[in-house]
Amino acid sequence: MITKESARRLDPEKVVDSALAIADDEGPAAVTFRRLAGQHEVTPMALYRHFKDKDDLLAALGDRLLADVVLPEPTDERWDKQLHKVLTAFVTALRGHPRLADLTLVRILASEPGLAMAERTMELLTEGGFSIDDAAEVGRQSLCSLITLVTTDPITREVSDPVKREDSLRMKRAALGALSPRKYPLITAAADTLICPSSTDRYYTLGIDLVVAGVCGVLNKE
Repeated sequence: MITKESARRLDPEKVVDSALAIADDEGPAAVTFRRLAGQHEVTPMALYRHFKDKDDLLAALGDRLLADVVLPEPTDERWDKQLHKVLTAFVTALRGHPRLADLTLVRILASEPGLAMAERTMELLTEGGFSIDDAAEVGRQSLCSLITLVTTDPITREVSDPVKREDSLRMKRAALGALSPRKYPLITAAADTLICPSSTDRYYTLGIDLVVAGVCGVLNKE
């Protein structure tokens, strides 16, 4: 039963928890004030006391993901080694929420956790030799690349049902396997890996390695 008392007790953090669960399972489009209101036994208007609109709620989801980034403490290691750990911390926070990872992009410079990560990233890049402006550009593109790495994870883009997922992967493997090995010898030989990474951990480790190696490569060209 929806009451004024339940509306007064509405905890915005619990609303974010509920929205996060829905978005993880079905995507951000499935998050509605009406659905959340029903879960928390309040009227939809009660949610507007805490969130201006759905965009405001999605911003809160992005902030939640950024708040989960555990930045490593500075060490005496080389700047690129420390940068690798910072970027790994970012990816680790996003991996559990691939459908929401892109919500963090516009919140990095609009939330305390995001600002802390951006400042630390630029600090390491300038320590490595980039100018402040170049550090800003390189840092932005590096973080964008890692968000894309998460949102395009071949496994998480599949349907959540394990049986349907395996059927989908099997069909995709078969389609590549049916290609002419004379015309596409490498693609047909690597069909399984192209469709589904042999190791999710390796998929992310390689992605971060490529970003850091690219950063170092740009610096060495200057």
